Amino acid sequence: LGFKVAVVERSFLGGICSNWGCIPTKALLRSAEIFHYMKHAKDYGLSADNVQFDPAAVVKRSRGVAGRMNAGVTFLMKKNKVTVIWGEATIDAPGKITVKASQTPAPKDTVGPGSYSAKHIIVATGARPRALPGLEPDKKLVWTYFEAMNPDKMPKSLLVIGSGAIGIEFASFYRQMGAEVTVVEVLDRILPVEDEEISDLAAKAFTKQGIKLLTKAKVTEVTKRADGVTATIQTADGELRLDAERVISAVGIVGNVENLGLEEAGVKVEKTHVVVNGYGETGVKGLYAIGDLVGPPWLAHKASHEGVVCVEHIAG
Repeated sequence: LGFKVAVVERSFLGGICSNWGCIPTKALLRSAEIFHYMKHAKDYGLSADNVQFDPAAVVKRSRGVAGRMNAGVTFLMKKNKVTVIWGEATIDAPGKITVKASQTPAPKDTVGPGSYSAKHIIVATGARPRALPGLEPDKKLVWTYFEAMNPDKMPKSLLVIGSGAIGIEFASFYRQMGAEVTVVEVLDRILPVEDEEISDLAAKAFTKQGIKLLTKAKVTEVTKRADGVTATIQTADGELRLDAERVISAVGIVGNVENLGLEEAGVKVEKTHVVVNGYGETGVKGLYAIGDLVGPPWLAHKASHEGVVCVEHIAG
């Protein structure tokens, strides 16, 4: 639309979806799907004996897919003459930001730290996994999607807490790769934000695959061992204990609102999400917010749509 544009980034161009979310998980799920078909080759009149998988190669393929997406976004920035400023930004006042160095080394063709000004500033810092008290991720036994995407080993047993898209994708992947998987959901059905019909169909399919689904259930305690955990789970039928090698915590996300200077600038933040209107306006002139930062649904295509609406509104 003719604006002069810069993007401040601290770690991965393309955000969570391209690098650590929807794209690489689909690559993992595709490997799991093909492995499943190979194990059931006889059903199709084919033969495939002694079918095995290489965990490191499966993960490497997924990371390669993410890497190509990241490279694609980098190319699009260059092609569209968008300046990439590498670092972490703080809003000093409407129209003014300071960028400090990032812990991630700057790629080539990026601009470094300093002070910058712009008539319009859009905050799109995304979100991160929510940590439950007593279930804080430790990168070894209790994973978020980051560790689940790049595991140190393929666990033989897995406890997934939360049955939204993230939890269910990993439950499905690890089950196909041979793990015993239990999913715990506090609400009365899995995939609770989807239509009930979809939840029911999915529950039947996952149960058939051998995934154990516990709804109306809550993990009340996790005791860590050298290479596994024992979880205490409160269900409608009483308390049960479950041993698992790894836990994936997928209980929602919180907005990355800290250290941005938002509230000092007068931007309203509620429950870690920036309050905006239908155009991404924060109520402070020249400051906008889009994407996971402004709340659910936490989906890349929703964030992308909000970006288009916001910029077209700015352009009149």
